[in-house]
Amino acid sequence: MTAAPDFEQWNATVLVAVERALESWVPADAPAGLGQAMRYAVLDGGKRLRALLVMAAADAVGATACAQGRDAALRAACAVELIHAYSLVHDDMPCMDNDVLRRGKPTVHVAFGEAQAMLAGDAMQALAFEVLTPDDGESAVDAVRQARLCRLLARASGHAGMAGGQAIDLASVGSALNEPALRDMHRRKTGALLRASVQLGAACGDLAESSPAWQALTGYGEAMGLAFQIVDDVLDATQPSDTLGKTAGKDADANKPTYVSLLGLDAARAEAESLLVQAHASLAASGLSEAARAPLALLAERIVHRIH
Repeated sequence: MTAAPDFEQWNATVLVAVERALESWVPADAPAGLGQAMRYAVLDGGKRLRALLVMAAADAVGATACAQGRDAALRAACAVELIHAYSLVHDDMPCMDNDVLRRGKPTVHVAFGEAQAMLAGDAMQALAFEVLTPDDGESAVDAVRQARLCRLLARASGHAGMAGGQAIDLASVGSALNEPALRDMHRRKTGALLRASVQLGAACGDLAESSPAWQALTGYGEAMGLAFQIVDDVLDATQPSDTLGKTAGKDADANKPTYVSLLGLDAARAEAESLLVQAHASLAASGLSEAARAPLALLAERIVHRIH
């Protein structure tokens, strides 16, 4: 599937809006250099995939047709990027994955020291929820919607999601996980936040969680969350560091279980393609028009067929 010009324009417009909002909301004047470390971690870096998924889902359900929905979606898109950035800062630290390269530049603990990196991650996690709950007068987003967005993001980030998946990852070094166990780890560590990105966008439009459209979008998000990590495993095994923007082969060097080590390269690629088919099927079952769901469909293609 080739991205249409209008998709590329949509993509570029969303990225500009997200970067401007993050530039505005991530404080440069946090004390003792903390703001500098936070901005280094989150600004001008990354593909903003999670933010794009938020905005694509919000557009698909019609949330961005009104000012309140647009503001809620932009805040949710920035909040999920802040959570993602904080998780990378902590994951890269010596006590976790001990990585020195991220997005083509030194990791935060290398550039600013371990203590400042830990604090920067903590501060970005808190800022994510501050962005979702603005002071009166700053936003038209109502309190009920704010609470719902916070709940979705917190559950995806905590023990049942990203943090729990990282705990499993650290405990699994040198272990021979079977496919269901590896799938569970990836669905938590990486997949939960990607699934939540789609749900956050849908929640901006007041889509009920019992609705067929919500269930279908959740299925899409789950398939894409797992596919993203499988492709990451493939790229880690096949691409050089300068292409990836991070240290290549580090999972194999650390004796961590991956889809490539478990299934082999060809089978891992085939599994990602199968999940792409599942994602498209979920979108088709959503009841949303083909035009409304087109950005989500194209993002799915980009996730599975990305080079880096």
